[in-house]
Amino acid sequence: MIQPPKNINTIKEEIRTFYEKDVDVRVNLGRNKIMNFSGKLSGIYPALFTVQPHDKAFRGKTSYSYSEILCGNVKIKERTKTE
Repeated sequence: MIQPPKNINTIKEEIRTFYEKDVDVRVNLGRNKIMNFSGKLSGIYPALFTVQPHDKAFRGKTSYSYSEILCGNVKIKERTKTE
């Protein structure tokens, strides 16, 4: 089934539901390079959102624009508790 297209406003609403929660982030860096990490959604701003990685030695970009989700370069989902 074809999913209806999303727009920036619906993406912003989805991201707001993850505020201050643990999330899993998957970033497509291009040329078949994928980066996965987990962190906490620490900030929501009009044009972007920030993720604080759990790994203190993480060296990478931690702020993403809503358009990166719309284009499919960034995927974010709530982290499930596994113990």
